Amino acid sequence: MKRNIIDPNTLELTDTLVELRRVSKTVKGGRNSRFAALVVVGDGRGHVGAGTGKAKEVPEAIRKAKEAATRHIVEIPRDENDSIPHDFVGKFGSATVMLKRAPEGTGVIAGGPARAVMEKAGIRNIRTKSLGSNNKHNVVLAAIEGLTSMYTPEEIARLRGKSVEEILG
Repeated sequence: MKRNIIDPNTLELTDTLVELRRVSKTVKGGRNSRFAALVVVGDGRGHVGAGTGKAKEVPEAIRKAKEAATRHIVEIPRDENDSIPHDFVGKFGSATVMLKRAPEGTGVIAGGPARAVMEKAGIRNIRTKSLGSNNKHNVVLAAIEGLTSMYTPEEIARLRGKSVEEILG
């Protein structure tokens, strides 16, 4: 996965709560309840991140998750019609997300967790399919892994020492 150090203070980030659940731990005196939140943040122009937070109150868990997400922002490549450069399959754990390019006007065809990632990343035309595990946390991370593993035609041309026209045919 390509990691770019991006300053979150320079971006206008919006966030989406993907999952909020109540988790409990059994201790000697009974059960301790807490809340776990999964948040996706992005600027809608090619930057996206995901994070989790856990706390005794819901707002605190969401705040922690949002802070964790801003620390893990990555830059993703997009083409001229706000789609992805090529088809790809992202994997994280046993979750697999298939990402397919789409022409202008297709829209975002994706399930809940993957849809949140695509919308926050600024991708407007894409088809996705979630395969394997439907664990929301792993699906979000698989989608981000797939997006960050892509290369633009310019990057491929530079790596191979050729022109973009030679790469695209």
